[in-house]
Amino acid sequence: MQNKANRLITIAQRIRAMCETALVYSHNDYEIERSRELIEISERITSIVTGLKEDEIKAQYNPVKEYVTPKVDIRAVIFNSKDEILLVREKADGRWSLPGGWSDVGFTPTEIAVKEAKEETGFDVRVVRLLAVLDKSCYDHPASPFYIYKMCFLCEITGGDDALTFDILDKGFFALDNLPPLSLDRILPEQIAMLDNLRRDPASKVYCD
Repeated sequence: MQNKANRLITIAQRIRAMCETALVYSHNDYEIERSRELIEISERITSIVTGLKEDEIKAQYNPVKEYVTPKVDIRAVIFNSKDEILLVREKADGRWSLPGGWSDVGFTPTEIAVKEAKEETGFDVRVVRLLAVLDKSCYDHPASPFYIYKMCFLCEITGGDDALTFDILDKGFFALDNLPPLSLDRILPEQIAMLDNLRRDPASKVYCD
């Protein structure tokens, strides 16, 4: 259990991460100004908790001085009783992928899998186990500017509804021999086949590139 100081730091990190993401996508001057102000508030919180000066905290983020690490992509692997896999149709390219997305600051990997599944499909799920950690560079994905690790969690549906979010066009269960056009930047047919083999053997070890 985190102590109060660490919990406040995590909250401040989460605020900053959300605002920095907002600055990437915002075109409204008000939203930009508000995001920058919230970043300053997160620095103030961190300063109070740690005793560091706000300028020292700001310097840790811009310019980046930390060791650059891979981005982490979290995916929920969900099958129904007919051994069909749940896929969502991405608005970005109109193609299909496993529910999921980038990991968020302030959440554990399993929390991200549950959150993304709920946000993109409307289903409540629980994580059963980690199936695989995939290095995107080891597979025939389209070229990407980022170095990415994919964490694929087997999940089961516990409830929920048919809600869809703004960035998802559709969802559905598909037989593995009748998959729709996949978003190959996110998932490949051979990766889905691998995940299916892993989930069928409860004693299988986590696959890791």
